[in-house]
Amino acid sequence: MNSRVKDYRLKRGYSQASLAYQVGIARQTLSMIENGRYNPSLDLCIRLAEALETDLNTLFWKHIGNKSS
Repeated sequence: MNSRVKDYRLKRGYSQASLAYQVGIARQTLSMIENGRYNPSLDLCIRLAEALETDLNTLFWKHIGNKSS
């Protein structure tokens, strides 16, 4: 899963521990999400987006630029 969780966490000045606490998960789980080794549930994705003051598309959607032939 392409995720911008770490980028947004750092922009907001949160440590892994503080963001994990805020959304109710272990710091290790957040680390795995940031490193693409854990696919969070929709509920957790929503909690992360709310905590990071953004939306699901911005945080998790893979943006693919237009390719012209």
